[in-house]
Amino acid sequence: MAGWSTVDMPDQRGRTAVVTGANSGIGLHAAEALAGRGATVVLACRSEERGAGAAAWVRERVPGADVQVRRLDLADLASVREFAARYPYDRLDLLINNAGVMALPFGRTVDGFEMQFGVNHLGHFALTGLLLPGLLRTPGARVVCVSSFMHGLADLDPDDLQSEHPYRRWIAYARSKTANLLFVHALARRLAAAGSDVVAAAAHPGYADTNLQGAGPRMTGAKARERVMSLGNRLFAQSAAAGALPTLYAATAPDVRPDSFTGPRIAGWRGAPGPSMRAGRTRDDERAERLWAASVAVTGVAYDGLPSP
Repeated sequence: MAGWSTVDMPDQRGRTAVVTGANSGIGLHAAEALAGRGATVVLACRSEERGAGAAAWVRERVPGADVQVRRLDLADLASVREFAARYPYDRLDLLINNAGVMALPFGRTVDGFEMQFGVNHLGHFALTGLLLPGLLRTPGARVVCVSSFMHGLADLDPDDLQSEHPYRRWIAYARSKTANLLFVHALARRLAAAGSDVVAAAAHPGYADTNLQGAGPRMTGAKARERVMSLGNRLFAQSAAAGALPTLYAATAPDVRPDSFTGPRIAGWRGAPGPSMRAGRTRDDERAERLWAASVAVTGVAYDGLPSP
């Protein structure tokens, strides 16, 4: 694992990957690396126009890359269902649940969920369940959920999953990233109970220079805060390409274990991928099962075929 980079990635020829939020940042660089090792990559993007630009960017860097764009709006469960229904392949080797929003002012998804919880967790929960048959019939398949080291800021409140009482944008973000880890824990337990070799794992990019940090300030017109975020990225963040390495490691390295959490090795902020610190509550069975039950109830995606652990 020491010094691991994209040159260490195994051959991906014959494998098919879906990467959400692949039009920029971590997702774009993950898609490029996978295509560069021969994978067929589906860029799952909210904007087909930006997705097309990302596909062109990948093809410029990886001649002959097999990449295609499919529309996916994780803030709209109907869009998630449509994406899954139109997924064009029988197999699915790799699902990277990467797309996300960060520290937005309060808003709701199309289905009425708080935006950060709805996009970062519920949309991916529904997507994974709807694509589960393809994962289960593909030997060695993996699901990788991109969380954050900031999950440590807040635990989920089972009585306030929408973070409305009161709404604090950074706490809501941290809760959604805690939800990612609890989801991976619950999914890994179910896969093990089913005797499946599908690996569910998590990763985080550390502090990476992406467009996430400035989105919230831009939405509220907070120019000074946006400039501070931009300056912080320039001074302290690693590149988006470096930030993608933990995700790529979790997705492709041969020694990745179920329910593992991979992040940058230097203080959890930057550097080559390695095991990452994780709040113990994100492996709490009771918390994970309460979140799972609530997620099934509101999305209507029941994960048929996976037994309860």
